[in-house]
Amino acid sequence: MVAAVVPSSEYPAALAVGAVLLHRGDASDPVLHLLQGRVVLGFLQQGEMVHQLGVIEGPCWLEASSGLLGLPHAIDAMALTQVQLHYVGTSEFLAQVHSMPGPSQTLLMDMAKQQRQQTELAVSRLVKDADARCAEWLLRHAQPDALIGGLAVTLRERKRTIAAQLGIAPETFSRVLRHLRDRQLISGAGRVLGLPNPQALRELAGV
Repeated sequence: MVAAVVPSSEYPAALAVGAVLLHRGDASDPVLHLLQGRVVLGFLQQGEMVHQLGVIEGPCWLEASSGLLGLPHAIDAMALTQVQLHYVGTSEFLAQVHSMPGPSQTLLMDMAKQQRQQTELAVSRLVKDADARCAEWLLRHAQPDALIGGLAVTLRERKRTIAAQLGIAPETFSRVLRHLRDRQLISGAGRVLGLPNPQALRELAGV
């Protein structure tokens, strides 16, 4: 059983409806513990939650996986009701995690990594079209290849499986690959795809 990480003993902060609690891309320090209230998670544009991933209710941690992994927040969070929060410094949070038994730490980190991957994929599906999703996936799996003389991606899974990960139909995935090949953003027709223009792929992916 994973031991609990307890929030700071400092007095909680009360925030009103509509308060933005997390911003995508911001540093995950401090880590927030939602004591009370309801919060919507998703993607903000001009102060409005235009895409929603879900609603959570306290007590719970808000995107603690980012703090565990030392990564910026992957989502936005806005208060749907008045909320009460504890702000816990990342160093204090990690110190409590490191005081756990080794197997518990390993399990917690594995869960955090999986949650992060799922969250990034969910946000990508909300805000990006199929071309951008595929470009982002290719960049994420790119490795230097001596034979090609640049970056390449080895398709280790069936295209149907990769398409399911991207939330698109297999036919759409094949069409996007043809489109990227026509634009000379990928090369090769087998299981190894070269990436002759990574910068153009980054621009397409929006990263």
